[in-house]
Amino acid sequence: MNLLRFLLPLALGLGAACAQAAGFSTLEIPADADGPALRGAVWTPCATPDGQVQLERNTLPGVRDCPIAGERLPLVVLSHGYGGSFLGHHDTAEALANAGFVVAAINHSDDNFRIRGGPEDSIVALATRTTDIRRLVDHMLARWPAHAQLAPGKVGFYGFSRGGYTGLVLIGARPDFEKLPPLPGSPCSAAPQGPACTAMRQRFRALLAAPLAHDERIQAAVIADPLSMLFDAESLKQVNVPVQLWASAYGGDGVTPDNVAAVRRNLPAAPDWRVADKAGHFGFLAPCSAAQLAANPEICRDGPDFDRTAFHAAFNAEVLAFFRQHLGSSN
Repeated sequence: MNLLRFLLPLALGLGAACAQAAGFSTLEIPADADGPALRGAVWTPCATPDGQVQLERNTLPGVRDCPIAGERLPLVVLSHGYGGSFLGHHDTAEALANAGFVVAAINHSDDNFRIRGGPEDSIVALATRTTDIRRLVDHMLARWPAHAQLAPGKVGFYGFSRGGYTGLVLIGARPDFEKLPPLPGSPCSAAPQGPACTAMRQRFRALLAAPLAHDERIQAAVIADPLSMLFDAESLKQVNVPVQLWASAYGGDGVTPDNVAAVRRNLPAAPDWRVADKAGHFGFLAPCSAAQLAANPEICRDGPDFDRTAFHAAFNAEVLAFFRQHLGSSN
């Protein structure tokens, strides 16, 4: 990655970061007819000097329940990858909040670190992810206690891996699930014509009897290393909002650089294309603490030539510049 390309946007982002801290509050969305209760967090602009927030075993920069600084604030909603959590991209959320955005993230209802079911469950979760995010946007714009401080016409999206898939669907893509290969351990990998596989496909198709949720309120999207083998030019032709598309150099966890590059070619309008040089798939997750590295080396350990902390400083600046261009900000 060309470091010089990042210096100007990084410098522009630092001025806003020095002026405000990130406020932090937890989020609870009640169960309703569209789905179960959702848990998450909101990061907000805050005029108080930065501090630390303790959340279970995590220590985050920020100020808990800080009074929100600003009016008509743009909203960015965030979607994590398979088996992830609303904290997986907290540094990106903090950078955006420091610069005048409100950022909201949830644990997906059928796919998060507490619910890592078998292959059938992980596939079924593809049908509920977009509804989760629509419910999150509904809540933030209408029922969140500070919703009057949001600008309803300025909604952005950030998603990683299966969260990237989620974002593509929300902005108009129509996935072709017949392209989904059998997952290891799935009944369809062992016996594609067997009764267990047939039952799994019937359950999945029942969930898809109604079209997957799109959300026309989303005006710009950052998509990082998406699960993308389900999309071709035909299924992407309805995408008509600006996209910043990121690919890792090496891929991983079922995502390949070639599949992400195919999304770039097949989008009807050329995206703002970025490649994370020397990065594997999990390089888009927030830098890990020493404790996280010890507990989850497969997610936290990077190659010898990749500095995740340095990359995220540049990455967050590019994401911020993109959302500023397409959504504006209060700063």
